[in-house]
Amino acid sequence: MAAPAAFQVETTESSIKKEFRHEKPDQLSTGHSPKPDFVEGTLRGWLAVLGGHRIYISQESPSTISWIGSIQLALQFIVGVFSGKLFDKGYFHPLMVSGSLLILFSSFMLSLAKPHQFYQVLLSQGFGFGIGSGLVFLPSLGIASHYFRRRRAVAMGIMISSGSFGGIVYSILLNKILPRPEFGFPWAVRFVSFINLVLLLVANLIMKPRCKSMSLSALPPNAAPVDMNQIRADRPYWITNIGLFLGSLGVFIPYFYLQLFAVTRDVDPKFLTWVIPILNAGAMVGRLMPCFLADIYGPLNVLIPCGFISGALMWALLGVKSVAGVTIFALVYGFISGAFLSLTSPSVAAFSTSPSMNDTGLRIGISCLFMGFALLGGNPIAGALLSAPAYKWWRPLTFGCVVMITGSGLILYARRAVVLRRGRQRV
Repeated sequence: MAAPAAFQVETTESSIKKEFRHEKPDQLSTGHSPKPDFVEGTLRGWLAVLGGHRIYISQESPSTISWIGSIQLALQFIVGVFSGKLFDKGYFHPLMVSGSLLILFSSFMLSLAKPHQFYQVLLSQGFGFGIGSGLVFLPSLGIASHYFRRRRAVAMGIMISSGSFGGIVYSILLNKILPRPEFGFPWAVRFVSFINLVLLLVANLIMKPRCKSMSLSALPPNAAPVDMNQIRADRPYWITNIGLFLGSLGVFIPYFYLQLFAVTRDVDPKFLTWVIPILNAGAMVGRLMPCFLADIYGPLNVLIPCGFISGALMWALLGVKSVAGVTIFALVYGFISGAFLSLTSPSVAAFSTSPSMNDTGLRIGISCLFMGFALLGGNPIAGALLSAPAYKWWRPLTFGCVVMITGSGLILYARRAVVLRRGRQRV
């Protein structure tokens, strides 16, 4: 799952020829003839240039724009709860076909969006693409449970990390295509949509469930019914859901705002187009490697420190002022946050109290709802705290730090119950 580029600033080498310079207006005029009072080279001037590629929604605030990506992410989790249930009943191909068609329809409709018509972008990319992604995401992951048992976590980790790989490729691709006059915004989006068409067509042709009806946890359809009373009475499980809710409020803030942060810190403009690809590169590795560590030390034991470190890194970002600093932060935060996101499902599964593990799917689904609603509001809250155009970065970064650390602390507290249940520290 790649983070959507809800508020990115795209640049090209041809549009920016030099680094930020802070010059006084009176230094720009010579002689006695009156000259226009330009602010060439200042942060305000470069922000005007950099905003050109976002003219379609450039009149909106960062908080408003972030609703697009937040709704897309939230729907991927929330709709995934229902698509997962339908997948359990054997509706894999109908889900894949309908979700793929909705993704393609939304992508092509996005290319028809008019400048400054925010609702058109919101409906196509936020709602349409989000619902389509929710229809295909969980079934695509669940299909691995049909073919893998011993290496299931690794198989799912590879599939999840591919989302970050897509974030790398599409970010670079769009940054190269958008500035070209023969493409522009409409044809750049259509170009990507045609790539999606090919990829989704191949996916629908090669993916096939091994059994007609099999649950996400690879349990037989006639397994014993889930004991809802056990889930309702499982206090540590609900504490963990609150912890995941808080963590999800903050974990995507750097994905949405790191590029803008780099602009306001006078980072070399030529580097800006690489911020999101570098962040996704770290996330791609982070979503895969912890799957091996979780098999050794336990998913909760890996998830919890990743949550604490992610929160601390957001606070540390306040001291970053250079290309090297942004690069290191993007790689490290991408890796740690990617690990946090990839380990949420196996960590929730650790709370299962059923000998047959038949309550795992329902527990993960409930946790997805908590995370989905958190993703819906976290980034818009951060954008509102940012207070553009003043850009008070300590506000959203402190918010992200506090919710991540608090959420991780709650999960750490709930971990004790799992240790007592299983009689071992490896959980």
